[in-house]
Parts: sequence; structure tokens; C-alpha cells
Amino acid sequence: MTFAKTLRTALRALRRNITRSALTVLGIVIGIAAVIAMMEIGKGSSGAIAKTISSMGANNLLVLPGAAASGGVSFGGGSTLTLTAEDCDAILRECPAVKAAAPLVRARTQVIYKERNWVPQSIVGSTPAYLEVRDWSNLTEGEMFSAADVRNASRVCLVGQTIVRELFQGRSPVGEEIRLQSVGFRVVGVLSQKGANAFGQDQDDLVLAPWTTIKYRVSGSSGSGAAAGGSASASSTSNSVFPGAPSVFPATSAAQALDKPMPVRFANVDQILVAAASSPEIRSAMAQITDLLRERHRARPGEPEDFSLRDMTETANALSSTTTMMTNLLLAVALISLVVGGVGIMNIMLVSVTERTREIGLRMAVGARARDILLQFLTEATVLCLLGGLLGLSLGRGAAIIVKQLLRWPVEASLEAVIASIAVSAAVGIVFGFYPAWKASRLDPIEALRYE
Repeated sequence: MTFAKTLRTALRALRRNITRSALTVLGIVIGIAAVIAMMEIGKGSSGAIAKTISSMGANNLLVLPGAAASGGVSFGGGSTLTLTAEDCDAILRECPAVKAAAPLVRARTQVIYKERNWVPQSIVGSTPAYLEVRDWSNLTEGEMFSAADVRNASRVCLVGQTIVRELFQGRSPVGEEIRLQSVGFRVVGVLSQKGANAFGQDQDDLVLAPWTTIKYRVSGSSGSGAAAGGSASASSTSNSVFPGAPSVFPATSAAQALDKPMPVRFANVDQILVAAASSPEIRSAMAQITDLLRERHRARPGEPEDFSLRDMTETANALSSTTTMMTNLLLAVALISLVVGGVGIMNIMLVSVTERTREIGLRMAVGARARDILLQFLTEATVLCLLGGLLGLSLGRGAAIIVKQLLRWPVEASLEAVIASIAVSAAVGIVFGFYPAWKASRLDPIEALRYE
């Protein structure tokens, strides 16, 4: 018999008892529907968890400057400034595993608004890419400062929710002016609430401004050799004729230096914050950044780097373990559901073989071979499972949509789950239908014809 004839024979046999066939399929329908719905809900939940942990910095890398040493005594990491904004641009341009990068300049000072004051946990100078690196693109109100503001060292800033609560008492701060080190900043936007990070620090207690403004106007260090967080004057003392002699040019006051900063071309930054394209690419990003900066900083083979890299390994491991646990849970439930459906298929097929013993004997008597009988019953079981898989796929997809609409749970369609459900349905039909088909093919034609 050809496969087409075997398929037609199997379909005719299934149509003879539609009710029993439908009840047989029901187990597979419920199993596949449960798998599809749980996988879509699980994938949506995993995506939401990954986004939450990513917002805490799971994919972030921190590039820190090197350590200065004198007389064999090291002053620790960051004691010498070796990173520049050009390094940040090169990382973004030449490292394929990097999604975004932003230079950082930090300051610690009092923020004043009218008669109120507050010392925030973080005053960060950066670029518009900072929000992309931190996955913080949604603003409560206002807008992000621009790249032109960074080039011009404009006195604009964004504030976090804690600053809004402490200084503005919940009122909109957009358009208002705050002061940092006697320098006025116009608030152009408000960051959305982010909460505490993995270390318990308030991420909303933040003032974000262009890094050039923080460096040249607030921290007061415009030279590339200034120490991190130092307060060296922006004016140069190299205009003296001789040591101790009066200056040839009029001395620049502190107010004039702050109003007209003289930034150098290769100004140093305190840190560079990098976002890897994904968690699995963190190691690749670290290797690419290391190779690039060694080349840019002219480090010879065997020499130590004048920078260091830090990654959020603990947070990334938490994400990985959470995702793995959810995946294993879904696989376990899927296995139980499909085993139950498969046992139902095997049970009904054994009953069908017993009921059709005389039919099997008659077919063998007129020339059907054992493999024809085996293929017919195996085809019946596979067709039942495939029909159940298609119905279960539709039912599971509908259940996931209902859950999304009614409960507002995150749901994400999974093409892999659809393909897997069809493949698993066929596999269940073959595995659980093989024994009844094999038993039917082993019947003795004479004994089968005598069966009552």
C-alpha cells in the first residue's frame, strides 16, 4: 500500500467513531494548549524580569582609570586619570558587542533651590547616551539635553524623583533653576522613578547634566592631568616670567574661570559606562574593550593596563538562574501534560486493535503485510496527535491572549513553541502509537479471523 492509501484508510477508520476519536484527541489538546499558554506567559515574564534586571545594570560594564604609584606605593584605582571622551567614542565605534557607551564625570556637592537645599547621592555628568546605557529612556516630563549642550557645556540638567520630592515638594521642576557650587542650572527634564539598585542605593537621588558642564564649571578641573574629583583651578600658572615674579597677564578670578571655562581637547573623564548588546556578550565586550584601549593607550605586550573593567556578574548570574529555573519548570509541566495525553492515545489505540481484530485478520488474509498493518495504526495515532496539536495550539494562543487582556500579565508569542508543539504532537503519536500498531501487525491471520 502506498502512503496515500494508508492515510485514506486511517481517516476512514477514525471517522467511523468520531466521538471516541474526539475524546482521544482531548488529552493532547489540553496538554498542548497548556504548554503553549505557559510558554508564552513564561516568555513574557522572563522578558519582564530581564528588562527589570537590565535596568539595574545587568548588561553594564564600568571602565575605570588606572592606579598611580610613587616609590612602590600604589594609590589605588582611579588615582590617575587615563580615560578620555575619545576612548568612549572609539569603544562605541569599534566594539561590535557594545550597544551603547557614555563617559561619566562625578561630583559631590550641595544642590540649592530657593530656600531649600539637598545633597544628592549622585551628581553625574554624561551624554544623552547615558539614558540608553541605563535603560532609562522614559522621562516623566521634559526632555533630555542634547549633544550640542555637551559640546557647549550648557548649564542644563535632569533631576530624579527624590530631588523633585526634597527640593520641589512634588511640583514640576521643569524650567526652574537650581544651583550647584554657585553655578545655576536650568532643569529641562525629570527622570522616571527607578527605585533602589541591587546594593540598596537610591537611583532616583540623582542630578544628571552634560559632563563638560560638571567638569569645567562644577568640579573646576579643565586640565587633562587633574586628579579625580579634584578642585584645581582652571587658570594656568605658566604665564609667570620667573618663579615668584609677578604675572605678565592679569590674574583670572574664580568667577571668571567658571563663566568662561577653557576645556582642553583631550579632557579626561572619571569613568566610562558601557552597555553590552546582551548578557551572553558581556565577556566578548570586555575582551574587545581591553584590546582597543591597550592599543589606544600604547600598552606594550606584557605591560599592565592603565585601566580596569568591572562587570555586574552577580546580577547577571541572578538573571541566568531565574530564567533557567522558569524554563525547567515549563519543561517539566509540558512533559507531564504530554505524557498524560500520550497514555490516553495508547489506551484508545489498544482498544481499537482489540475491536478490529477480525478486520485485521481479513486484511491479512487478502494479502496485507505486517508492515501495512503497522503503518495504518501508526498513521491513525499520528493523525490524532497532529489534530490535537493544531487544536491545542489555537486554544493555548487564545488562552494567552485572554490572560493578557484580563490579568494584564506580560505575554510574548513564541515561534519556537509553535514549531515544538507540532513536532512534539507527531512524536507523541509515533511513540505511544507504536506498541498498539506493532501488536496489531503481529496478529495471526487465522486466529484473528476466529476472534469473536
